[in-house]
Formats: sequence, structure tokens, C-alpha cells
Amino acid sequence: MKKLLLAIAIGSLCAVSFAQGKDLKVAIDPTYEPFTFKTADGKPTGFDVDIASALCEQVKRKCVFVEQVWDSMIPGLQAKKYDVIISSMSITADRLKVIDFTNKYYNTPSRIVVKKDVKFDGPASLKGKKLGVLKGSTQEKYAMGELKTVGVEVVPYEAQDQVYLDIKSGRLDGTVADFVEVTGGFLSKPEGKDYNLVGPELYTEKYFGTGVGIGLRKGETALKNELNAGIKTIRANGTYKKINDKYFKFDVYGK
Repeated sequence: MKKLLLAIAIGSLCAVSFAQGKDLKVAIDPTYEPFTFKTADGKPTGFDVDIASALCEQVKRKCVFVEQVWDSMIPGLQAKKYDVIISSMSITADRLKVIDFTNKYYNTPSRIVVKKDVKFDGPASLKGKKLGVLKGSTQEKYAMGELKTVGVEVVPYEAQDQVYLDIKSGRLDGTVADFVEVTGGFLSKPEGKDYNLVGPELYTEKYFGTGVGIGLRKGETALKNELNAGIKTIRANGTYKKINDKYFKFDVYGK
């Protein structure tokens, strides 16, 4: 009997160790600097990637990053191509209908960006302009709801860096994008010198949700609880601040 109990105990420990040590497949769209992008040698990096790695350490799993086009992120999650989405995905009511989210791990506003010579005094003043947005994003939802209705041509793109390429080539007049991303990924670079932010910070919940969280399949409560505990821990132990300060000069966790 003792041998049997010992065997059961060892088997249980092995099962726990395997569960803790197995890979956590993390979906990313590496076209969203400084949150998720690639180094010169093709390795994924950025704020999201570092946060994911810190959380994997907390839950004793190995992060394996899976590149995915943005507008197929959720279908890929549902098809079990990966376990979670850690790629600046906002928690919105529409998304909550089909997937689950952890608590937020950051929250930044979106902004409109156009040429400096554009006289902006509200959405209607952009009538006739052509703005590029990331397909399937909260910014696309905002642009369709608030800008297209007043005569702005809204053009969805598979990746945000493609938007910047077409702005540079003159095919677009601007974009709607996350404030931090567009500042680091476009406005701070030579090609963005003739463009600026216009209008207020955009936080409207019906478009932009309640912050950025980790996307999971419905029903994965144990993993969700582990990741929520991980977010709380890295916020408390200084890991989050260290990652934050690597990329930003302010607390990106936001309000």
C-alpha cells in the first residue's frame, strides 16, 4: 500500500511539474513598435514581449511566440493555434462576447495624426482626407464610427507599419493609432517630421474598451487566475516598472 501511495504521489508531482513547465504559446503581431516588433536579427521584442516573458516566469511556463496577422488573432486563438494573445489587444465589449481577458496590463489613449498644415477643428474638418488604420483594431472601429460618417476615407491595413509606409509615399493623409505606438513608431522618426497629433486623447469606452489585457479562450479560468496573479506580482515587485522604464518615460499602466 505504501509503495502504491508513493507511486501515486510521485506521479502527481510529475504531472504538476509538467503542467508548470510546458510551453505557453503567445500570439503577437510584431509590427507595433514599441510594444511588439523585431530586432535586426528577427527576434521578437518590445514591451508586450517583455511583459509576456515576465509573466511566463511567474507561472513557470516557457513563452513561445507565434506571429499572427492582427485581424486573425481571435480566430487563431479559438482554433487553438496558441494559448493567449499578448499583443496590445484592448478589452472591449465586442471581444468579450467571443473570448475572455485578464485584468488590464496597460492603458494608453489613441490619437489622430495628420500633416501639420491641416487645419483641424474636429472630425468634420478632415472631410475628404484618407486615413489608414489597422484592420480589426479599436482605432478602425473609432474611425468607421466617427470619421467615415463625416466624409473621411478610412482605409484598413493588415499591419500598422504598412500604414506608415503609405503615409510616407503620399497615398495616405494620416492615421488613427495608439498614442505611444504612433509617437515611437512614426512621429519620432524622420518620415514623421511633417505630421502631428490633433484633437483630444481618445478613450471612448465603446470604441477603445477599458485597457489592454491578455486574451484567452472562454472557460480557461485557471490560466486566467494565474496570469492575473502574475500581473499583480510584477506590478508589486518592481518588474513591471523596470520593463516600463525600458520603453517609456511615464507609467504606461495608465488610468
